[in-house]
Amino acid sequence: MINVFFEKLYRYDRKNECVGVGIPFKKGRYFNTDDFIMVQNGEVLPSQIKVTSNYDDGSIRFVYVRFLVNLPGNKAGVATFLTGDETASDLKTLNLSPKAMKTIEGIKKKQAIDLSFDKIEIYEDPSNNEIKVKNSSLEFVVSNNSSSVFKYLKDGNRSYTCDNFVGPNLIEKNGQEKREYDFKIHNWKIVEKGHVATILEADGSHISKDKKIDFQIRLTVFSAKSYMDFSYRIINTSLDELDIESIEFYLKPEVDSVISNRLVDVNELLHEGSGGDSTGCGDGIIDNSKQDGPLFHTRGINELDAFLTKAPVSNVRTISATSNYKTDFYIGKNASATNVIADSKKLLKEGNEHFAETLYGTFFADYTDSKGGVCVTIYQAMQNYPKAIKAYDGGICAMLVPSGIEHVVMQPGMAREQRMLLHFHDANLSIAEIDNISLIYQMPDLAVLSPDVYRKSEAFMDVFPTELSDDVEINLINRCDAHDRNYGMLNWGDSVDQGYTKQGRGNGRLVFSNNEYDYPHACALQFARTGTRRFYDYMTNHVSHWMDVDVCHYSNDPLRIGGTWEHTAGHIVNGTMVCSHEWVEGLIDYYHFTGDERGLTTALGIGENILKLLDTPMYAIPGEANARETGWALRALVALYVETNDKKWLSKCDWILDSFFTWEKQYGHWLAPYTDNTLIRVGFMISVAIGSVMRYYRVFKRDDIKDMILRAVDDLIENCLLDNGLFYYKELPSLARNGNNTLLLESLAIAFELTGDIKYLYPGFKTFKKKITESVSAGVSSKTVFEDAVCVAGNSTKDFAQSFIPLITYYSALTKAGIKYEDIR
Repeated sequence: MINVFFEKLYRYDRKNECVGVGIPFKKGRYFNTDDFIMVQNGEVLPSQIKVTSNYDDGSIRFVYVRFLVNLPGNKAGVATFLTGDETASDLKTLNLSPKAMKTIEGIKKKQAIDLSFDKIEIYEDPSNNEIKVKNSSLEFVVSNNSSSVFKYLKDGNRSYTCDNFVGPNLIEKNGQEKREYDFKIHNWKIVEKGHVATILEADGSHISKDKKIDFQIRLTVFSAKSYMDFSYRIINTSLDELDIESIEFYLKPEVDSVISNRLVDVNELLHEGSGGDSTGCGDGIIDNSKQDGPLFHTRGINELDAFLTKAPVSNVRTISATSNYKTDFYIGKNASATNVIADSKKLLKEGNEHFAETLYGTFFADYTDSKGGVCVTIYQAMQNYPKAIKAYDGGICAMLVPSGIEHVVMQPGMAREQRMLLHFHDANLSIAEIDNISLIYQMPDLAVLSPDVYRKSEAFMDVFPTELSDDVEINLINRCDAHDRNYGMLNWGDSVDQGYTKQGRGNGRLVFSNNEYDYPHACALQFARTGTRRFYDYMTNHVSHWMDVDVCHYSNDPLRIGGTWEHTAGHIVNGTMVCSHEWVEGLIDYYHFTGDERGLTTALGIGENILKLLDTPMYAIPGEANARETGWALRALVALYVETNDKKWLSKCDWILDSFFTWEKQYGHWLAPYTDNTLIRVGFMISVAIGSVMRYYRVFKRDDIKDMILRAVDDLIENCLLDNGLFYYKELPSLARNGNNTLLLESLAIAFELTGDIKYLYPGFKTFKKKITESVSAGVSSKTVFEDAVCVAGNSTKDFAQSFIPLITYYSALTKAGIKYEDIR
């Protein structure tokens, strides 16, 4: 059995909260999910399980489990995953109820079990091209070839038709004019079908008379809940820049309501200054005792009951709200317009002490009358500015890009997903509970496994030292946290590399790293070995950006489709694609940890792009491309084979390995061309090749590969180590300065793994010690605006992405060799 932990988070109980967790298993243990059960507090929990990866023998490598959990207020929680191997003694420790024991016994006997919970019902009607979804709170139908997201929706209070939903609508700047697009959904499909959660997806297009821009809509519905996750992903399927004037979604409680995107100045209406809660402490006092509307402002939940009479729902109550510390509510009576805005000005003047990947605050609008209400929350609105959301007499307008506030220009082939929570509720639901659900959407409860589960599964590389050093752990945590943050719809989840920028690679513009060295993979491994929530959030935020912005979704060049752009200005401007800057492991991790199949789909697309690139002349002659190029390609292809067991990924692997053998034979070692008349050793590039070849060796053990790796490591130690104990940067006299690249540490750890010989660890002492003693800190930093980004100073994510695996594998090797960090000199 495997315990699933939840850290203490919210002050209120959460009942039947839908959560998910990815669980790894050791090869050969389980071949089906028949006996897998989630229990808590002595009862069996409703769950749905999907296998996300198998080993080559057919056994299960990973499952993703969605389940309904009950979590106590202000306390940690735990559930337990049963695998079917439990003894009677194991089950006794869980204090299972007679009902639970009967259910478990029935499952073991392959009997049909009907847990009593609010199941999601799904009906497909191919004749009418419709899908119907229903739980106890919501019922709706979506249709192919439609101009509205919903054909109809019922929430128990109101019946909405297609005319109640408008958009999301796109308007593009077109010189001095504006190009308006019609909204057209083509086809719906069921992505995941289950009684706990169901996901639908539609592909569609924004269509004008001379242009078409594609989009995807996703709806995620949960058991018993009156809310759903709504995601909209726009894709620039043109060869021109898409200069967005606005993207707006309207939800109108009344069909004949007039849509409006006009924003009001709430501070002017309230006769307040525009300073807001700039300290982030939430300690400003707002006196509403003499206020008579039409708009009220309060901070926090203590005074909300007063607005039951000040702004009664009988005459339509409107709310817009945003938070940093406590929530700022702008409450209107008699359907008065109220809105909140997320823009660069607000970000610059507002203090916020959160790790923003985990939480910045919330951002919602609510419209409630005597029949019922609807609340729309935009996910991570501040992080993905510009945003605005408005409640008014016509309903709610969610402005994913508000008109005239900031500039958003999508390059050809870019995509970007934005998410909202649509929450339909009773008229008497308290404002505090509306705010509570909105905040939980911004930072949901997260299921966490013990690092031992990941270690024992052997489904991850060995990032689990047998003995921990506080000094090393502190450095690794700080190194992961110290990255810069770049707010903005097209920038959130990516990092500016100041080194590349100062070199002039962006021609005066900021150069984004495009998740170079696979930052999400490093964060996923750090999360697996620590269970620390924010490392998971770093991974998910950066993968979201990577899948959308840094991957080419549309081009007239087939060598670009599906590939990742190399670090460049504006993410893709004047960008190129090369094998040395394409990764897949972080995307695969994301798929296992979240269950979102788009992570795997994106990784497969990158793999296809790598295969195409390897067929180009650049890679035809061994040694002409440096070891890093084909090394990274090999690493990606091996990861895809391990994930899918599809042998098509191996054909180029064998070709790359043969080229390494040829390369070594031709030049004596893995030397790379530099000037027209030199061949040099580049230690960190050779180390990329060693690490990649080793990943192949771990799957297909061959003595000739092992010997080639050891010859390469021996050559590094003999020729690249300086007298001061550090490795040099590159071999030429003009480049043989003190190196700081940790990739060579992974090479040493690999040699130790292959031989068990401690001699391979000694040459890394100085590099490891120097890196661990570096001063690295994370916290509030300076903020500046550059183009469409608010940049918060910090290190490039490249620093942690490049150094983490070498540091952790070398650190793990030290512990296995019995060497304490404190004893390194």
